[in-house]
Amino acid sequence: MSTSKKNILVIRLSAMGDVAMTVPVLRALTKQHDELRIKVLTKTLYKPFYRDIQNVEVITADVKGEHKGAFGLYKLARTINESHSFYAIADLHSVLRSKILKKFIRCRRFVSIDKGRTEKKALTSGKIFKPLKTTHQRYADVFSTLGYEVNLSNPIFPNSILLNDKLKDILGDKLLAVIGIAPFAAHDGKMYPLNLMEEVLAALSSKYKIVLFGGGKNEIAILNRWAKFNKNTVSVAGKLSLDEELDIISNLDVMLSMDSGNAHLAAMLGVKTVTIWGVTHPYAGFAPFNQPNDYTLLSNREKFPLIPTSVYGNKTPKGYEKVSGSILPETIINKIESVVSQKND
Repeated sequence: MSTSKKNILVIRLSAMGDVAMTVPVLRALTKQHDELRIKVLTKTLYKPFYRDIQNVEVITADVKGEHKGAFGLYKLARTINESHSFYAIADLHSVLRSKILKKFIRCRRFVSIDKGRTEKKALTSGKIFKPLKTTHQRYADVFSTLGYEVNLSNPIFPNSILLNDKLKDILGDKLLAVIGIAPFAAHDGKMYPLNLMEEVLAALSSKYKIVLFGGGKNEIAILNRWAKFNKNTVSVAGKLSLDEELDIISNLDVMLSMDSGNAHLAAMLGVKTVTIWGVTHPYAGFAPFNQPNDYTLLSNREKFPLIPTSVYGNKTPKGYEKVSGSILPETIINKIESVVSQKND
């Protein structure tokens, strides 16, 4: 193995789930190629994602403020150029913003992700229905192109974080298995109907400690109400920093999430993650990292044959507003109980 240190700039600015999906790839990359020094360019909010990865530092970008627009990106690149020199740029985002940055940052070698747009369009238009390459593998392929193969088959995850007194009080004495529930998503078509989720919560809270995750004024109000009327249930929505939420998530026995960012936060920490899928489908390549196929609970495609209607869940045809309601609450409850029992065996 080469002893020379090589700096690589990794660009992935958003969204939360997509940024979280870089974490297991970079953890594997730096473990398998310890001559690399990785600088991740991302939003300040996401800096805690990389806190436990060796040889990884974060460069933060304020793309809605100081670094907004072409001139803001030029200022960002100039700042980067003043203090860094890169062997290569790995663009894991491949959007206009990252393409502009690559023109300003001094580096002769760069590789961009192949997002597989043609295949994904074929999948969402119904021309094909088969598993596409995962986003994790697409990220890994960028580094392979640079000459650094990344094997994702035997991942290593960080240990559960030792909780401080504040977070211990939230989880209590942990006599019960701890289940995280993140019932919201960016688009309604990806969400499980809230009335059915209340049934799931009521059943699970009779057996387990439940921690509810979410954000935004309306979500916080709903989760606080659920916590009030269900035993063994606490909401952390709006009450913790992202660092603290990650500490809590690392101590979960199982995370139950939609196809959303919280699923990827749990998976990047090695937490068992059960996901509910509405108008999207894991075949598009966005399933949480290193989770068994049977942890993905899918809506009924016989009743709703247009699934997946889009890659990101932002297109919901008429009649498809609550497709995930075709998944029975009992199915979800039984899956969580099965995963908990397997973990404790």
